[in-house]
Amino acid sequence: MTADNGDRNIWRLETELPRGDSVKYRYLICSVDPTSGNVHVRRFETHTVPRQVPIDLADEDVNVGKAQPKIDTLGDIDGNIKLDKGWLTTETIMQFKFFDNPFSVKERIKNRLLYVKITTMNLRINAESQNLSSLLEESLSNDTRENGVESATTYSFTEVTSLRNPNSCYEQQSQFGCPYHKDDFLIYNVTVAEPENVAYLVDLYTYSSKSKEDEPPYHLGYHYILPNFLKKSEGVLELPVTCASKHRPLGMMRIEYLKITPLLPSRCTLERSYIRYWNKRWTGLDVGHRGSGTSFKASDGNVIRENTIASLKKAVAHGADMVEFDVQLSKDLVPVIYHDFDIYVSLKRKTTLETNDMLELPMRELTLEQLRTLKVYHVVEGRNREAKFFDEDLEEHQPFPQLAEALDLIDPHCGFNIEIKWSQKLKDGRMESELTFDSNLYVDCILRVVLEKAGNRRIVFSCFDADICTMLRLKQNLYPVMFLTLGVTSRYPSYHDPRCNSIEMAVRNAYATELLGIVAHTEDLLRDQTQVNLATEKGLIIFCWGDDNNCKDTIKHLKSLGIHAIIYDKMDIYSDKAIKVEEGDGAVSVNSSEGVTVSQQPTESVFLVGARESQAALLQQINIENRYEQTNQHEFLNDKDVRLSMDKAAASTGSTLSTSTPSI
Repeated sequence: MTADNGDRNIWRLETELPRGDSVKYRYLICSVDPTSGNVHVRRFETHTVPRQVPIDLADEDVNVGKAQPKIDTLGDIDGNIKLDKGWLTTETIMQFKFFDNPFSVKERIKNRLLYVKITTMNLRINAESQNLSSLLEESLSNDTRENGVESATTYSFTEVTSLRNPNSCYEQQSQFGCPYHKDDFLIYNVTVAEPENVAYLVDLYTYSSKSKEDEPPYHLGYHYILPNFLKKSEGVLELPVTCASKHRPLGMMRIEYLKITPLLPSRCTLERSYIRYWNKRWTGLDVGHRGSGTSFKASDGNVIRENTIASLKKAVAHGADMVEFDVQLSKDLVPVIYHDFDIYVSLKRKTTLETNDMLELPMRELTLEQLRTLKVYHVVEGRNREAKFFDEDLEEHQPFPQLAEALDLIDPHCGFNIEIKWSQKLKDGRMESELTFDSNLYVDCILRVVLEKAGNRRIVFSCFDADICTMLRLKQNLYPVMFLTLGVTSRYPSYHDPRCNSIEMAVRNAYATELLGIVAHTEDLLRDQTQVNLATEKGLIIFCWGDDNNCKDTIKHLKSLGIHAIIYDKMDIYSDKAIKVEEGDGAVSVNSSEGVTVSQQPTESVFLVGARESQAALLQQINIENRYEQTNQHEFLNDKDVRLSMDKAAASTGSTLSTSTPSI
């Protein structure tokens, strides 16, 4: 592929294409690792319908110059612009986060604006390279060089964003890095091919109080992050800052890091992507919370156990467009559907539960077989010493169904909002639950099941942990991700990560990370309804969750605000849709306020309606093409000269001419 002489932004490629076949294609921006030859997708076109070279391309017109070759614009198909961040194939992203005012330096420079720059250093040493000490010494003389030209740097890309900026997006860092303002949140994404052979030089710059207007900042201090500091998938680094001129301690800095590794083997291609796709008609969707609702808060009877196959099916039967449920891993790494981090196990099978008869355990400490065979109680049942469900003989009512089972057994036209359960650090320093799983392994186990079993089902991932959302977004290019937020609330303790504690910060993070949108806490939305605009004005999709949603009037109000989906309990009570009741060969729709009416149309999700419309459109197109072909064939056979020549050919072979045309 070469650039045109007249315009360096226009590229031309000549290639051979099969005649008579439609060829689909996308444009992408990629980089090639010079060491391994691996191709990494940096950005790619994510339109649901890719570009296409049609079958009836007029080759003769192009060849004789009667028609000019079409010039495509990267990311733009008929005015619809979609050019999104790629996904990891063999490379790794090291993310470094600076927030909560992480610099503690000497008093004389305490109030100065600091600029942070991160440079990768190649630690691979062979016979032709310099030794490690000379590489590190050389880096100290690179203060005025552009990032990326040092002889010691490795194959890498460094991008940074500041969530202080309402229009935050990742950009290449400048020569002297990015400024850290008070209460800022800086995120550096460093893409590398061999993380085990890469060190990171963190340089701090600042302006002298006596500096002139055109004078660059001076090098204040530095620290090296070696790869053995970054063995885990996430962590916190407390690092000394060494003075750049005197090489003495200058203070401390705190950096939180996240390592994002590729999902191997990769199952993603350029064939299709819904990573940021949302149909404009999908508004006000009804999403069943944990299936048919939270079952351990309910005071009334006739409740199905939450997060079970039966609960999910009941929500679907009552018109849920999507069902929301929680997924976490058992000890043997099987993705199962369950909400709480802890469970109670009965030591003795008794009708009456005594204090010493039950043991509280982290769910992650039991294998799938143990979860299925032991007498297990929900935390509410365990703490109250009162069992709420006696459904041991009903298979679809059992807790801990596998994610794979839900993908197999639930109507494929019902969408899934899969919430990834992950323990987070609270603002007071406590953990919601102690972590034992590696986060990359955790996410990979769930993604593999979904990518293998999901088929054409509409799926949206979500999580309260911003880092898990980032992993979900960068490890695959098929399913969209939404950031769950607490927002401003009096009902739950705040998280250590400020990205989850306000809708404004959640929107900025989702926009910068190129997520589909956010799932906001309705309590915060009702406090300030204008916050809906923070998301929609950025082109983000917004769902909402919370106990406030369990009210018909609130659901109606939220839909009027333009919320794309409302997650709530008891679809059979709060949904506007008719309730489907099987009666013989027909269906009866029951409306609680209007009595019973006979209906031929069962309750349907928006995705089932969409699939039916797509099928109808396809059949209509096929019918049009059939009629067109039959008309052409009729005109062709009526041509006397053509008919005569065909008759002669048929006579010579002893065959007869058939006037019927096969259907497509």
